Amino acid sequence: MSTFPILSLITFLPLLGALLIFFLGGAKQEDLDKNAKSTALFVSLFTFGLSLFMYSMFDNTNGGFQLIEHKQWFANLDISYRLGVDGISVLFVLLAAFLTPICILASWKSIKHHIKEYMIAFLILETMMIGMFVSLDLVLFYVFFEGVLIPMFIIIGVWGGANRVYSAFKFFLYTLLGSVFMLLAVIAMYLYAGTSNIEILLNTNFPAEMQFWLWLAFFASFAVKVPMWPVHTWLPDAHVEAPTAGSVILAGVLLKMGGYGFLRFSVPMLPVATVEFTPLIYSLSVIAIIYTSLVALVQKDMKKLIAYSSVAHMGFVTLGIFTMTENGINGAMFQMLSHGIVSAALFLCVGVVYDRLHTREISRYGGLVNNMPRYATVFMIFMLGAVGLPGTSGFIGEFLSLLGAFEVNTTVAVLAAIGVVLGAAYMLYLYKAVIFGPLDKEDVKKMEDLDKREITIFLPLVAIVIWLGVYPSVILDTVNPAVQKVIAYHNAGLEKAKIEKMKIKNNEGISK
Repeated sequence: MSTFPILSLITFLPLLGALLIFFLGGAKQEDLDKNAKSTALFVSLFTFGLSLFMYSMFDNTNGGFQLIEHKQWFANLDISYRLGVDGISVLFVLLAAFLTPICILASWKSIKHHIKEYMIAFLILETMMIGMFVSLDLVLFYVFFEGVLIPMFIIIGVWGGANRVYSAFKFFLYTLLGSVFMLLAVIAMYLYAGTSNIEILLNTNFPAEMQFWLWLAFFASFAVKVPMWPVHTWLPDAHVEAPTAGSVILAGVLLKMGGYGFLRFSVPMLPVATVEFTPLIYSLSVIAIIYTSLVALVQKDMKKLIAYSSVAHMGFVTLGIFTMTENGINGAMFQMLSHGIVSAALFLCVGVVYDRLHTREISRYGGLVNNMPRYATVFMIFMLGAVGLPGTSGFIGEFLSLLGAFEVNTTVAVLAAIGVVLGAAYMLYLYKAVIFGPLDKEDVKKMEDLDKREITIFLPLVAIVIWLGVYPSVILDTVNPAVQKVIAYHNAGLEKAKIEKMKIKNNEGISK
């Protein structure tokens, strides 16, 4: 089975599905739309099934890259088609493959025009997301990393809200501008090492001064993707205007691209610069956690509140990663995966009531517990997951991230912990305003509870939030060996830089 190209199949099957939908026909527009939705759902479910099969082939005791596929691409330039997964990327592949069919199901009734094109865009987006996580060549990674922008730009710009064009261009320009600097870093690393093979680059000792500029170039791209304060302003606009499924995949997977980039490139490849810039990351992370939580408290739009909460939660991720401790990075990984499920589910909860009342204004709701008890129960579970209640997946990530922070900087950890309290405040405020209170609005009284399709969407999400909260080892056992490898690369790089510095000092001494 080691020669079976499972990663290529998972990556490009959605693209083949998009091609199939492109050539679909139908006697009536209704038939064509139904065929497009059914094909997209089947392909995405089959891709998820393949990702589970891939995970069964994965050895979670091995921290290195596995299931490697390699073909020459530009042989003379040593740029190749190279795929592989470790304990970090394998879980992101599962997350992307899991959320895509949920997004398609969530769009079943809400998307009413250009359905065929919508399904094509989503399947292309899935290929780009998975391709980015499995790439072991820096140039190939960059192709997929940037490729994600195109279908997401189209999804927001065509099927979004009233200000969709503005939000789509803002999202595109912010992320593209940062990625231009990343491209320069990719070229510089290739010219220095003579290869774009990520495994070789992880063992390359880049000069300290070069690391400084490379780190800043990667930071320009990854900070926007996370997004970190103050380059987060595109996110609330994108979330508010995107269709429900667009918000789900944006919060669930695309925000993780920045954190993944820090773990794959900045920390292990550029250790000297990482140590130098760690105080900056701590400062920006704490500001993101506290400031955006306060901003979330005063929001009147449900989507905006959850969007700002995403910035705050991702602050714990960047904080955990740059503690450079096992607990901190494990916590950051768990937080990313948990946030991928919980925030996706919260946006789906907003989508449910928006489809019925066509408004996201918090004050327009109230008393939904009376006529939508199933919805109130599901919303409560995800709200508690976002708060980080013990027994839910949200608790593990925040706890480990803060534990890692306490190990290296108590002040930063105490300040970050304020965000936990503020998180409880804004999520409980949202839940109380929407679910409780008097049911005195006539149009709200007529709202119906979750139907079978919506229950089918929410049940697996509820199960995962509780399962990961009760049994976190299923994630940590997979992640930890790869995290140890990242820390080992980081420490080895620091040691090499120290030896190099001593050699230079000794040579200067001899010359004198």
